[in-house]
Amino acid sequence: MGLLSTPRKVVVLGSTGSVGVSTLDLLEKSAAEVEILALTAGGNVDKLIEQALRWRPQVAVIADEARLSQLRAGLAGSGVAVAGGAQAVIDAAAMGADWVMSAIVGAAGLAPTWAAAKTGAVVALANKESLVCVGPALIETARAAGGTVIPVDSEHSAIFQVLQPACVDKVTRLILTASGGPFRSASLAAMRAATPAQAKAHPNWSMGAKISIDSATMMNKGLEMIEASYLFAMPPERIDVLIHPQSVIHSMVEYADGSTLAQLGVPDMRPPIACAFAWPDRLEWPAPRLDLAKMGQLTFEAPDEERFPAIAIARQALRAGQGATTAMNAANEAAVAAFLDHRIGFLDIAAAVTETVERLDRDGELIAGASSDVLENAMTIDRRARQRAGEVIDRLRLLAHG
Repeated sequence: MGLLSTPRKVVVLGSTGSVGVSTLDLLEKSAAEVEILALTAGGNVDKLIEQALRWRPQVAVIADEARLSQLRAGLAGSGVAVAGGAQAVIDAAAMGADWVMSAIVGAAGLAPTWAAAKTGAVVALANKESLVCVGPALIETARAAGGTVIPVDSEHSAIFQVLQPACVDKVTRLILTASGGPFRSASLAAMRAATPAQAKAHPNWSMGAKISIDSATMMNKGLEMIEASYLFAMPPERIDVLIHPQSVIHSMVEYADGSTLAQLGVPDMRPPIACAFAWPDRLEWPAPRLDLAKMGQLTFEAPDEERFPAIAIARQALRAGQGATTAMNAANEAAVAAFLDHRIGFLDIAAAVTETVERLDRDGELIAGASSDVLENAMTIDRRARQRAGEVIDRLRLLAHG
């Protein structure tokens, strides 16, 4: 009997974000046999109500407790239980699903993803921060519980699909492709003056605000390099980034015999979600098809690390260790939030991340302490980094207005 021949119990963490919406759309279009145990959202209560009335999960969870009464009113009489708060999201992740989509953006997704991994579920991982902050421990925790982690980012999904397990020791490079974002050809002066609206205007992908800014700074590639190193046990010097504006080749694996294998597809999150849902099977659904003749040409270029220093920042953090990658992620979240709030400029994002990690390293604060709890250690460093990033952001803001 095949994997897809019986209904699967599903939890979608971050169901109202772009990946969560794509996940539910895929499940609907494929007519997959699923039982939705839980849908969770951060603050988009109207969308969560709409989804819960369509899918009838056992529970709908809103992380923002201030919106719980609105969620309760919207689902009154539906038979769907409601809950609110960070712990309720973690509880939903641990409900015992067969398959958990981890699509909460940022470090807020770390604890729920960890909880899901401990249940033995297949964790479809779209939350970069989980791997960046706890690294191989997440994969080991899932495996020990009888589950697995399958990446959903299009780049890591591509590598996952073409990396031959029997030939891992013959891999010479993992090549992550990047669109280059909205500022691929922009000058430093134009980037310095960039507004949040300009930075969010991605040329190929439809994403949330934070991920769109990460794409514009190319910090998303930095985070993906760290993820790739942990997911595929690859040293940082064997992971490269290549600008590919058409976003058709999602990543490549280069082997010692000179072969380079690539996975291609239209820029759409649903195919990698379908891969994670059905693996090692394949899910039949009305997928968008790639027409290379119509596209005409695919182009490539090396990234400019002067205009996009995030790649070098991430590579250095990866070499420094997990404390540095956790701090880098936290500082980036704080800096992106400050930019979106018009408190710092676009180029200040990378500057804030660099200075935050350097200050923490100088003060010996990249080591959490004596606790053996991996998650607790990661959260300790995350808190320290956010506090220090706040100080750095305030200094940069004063400089800009002084």
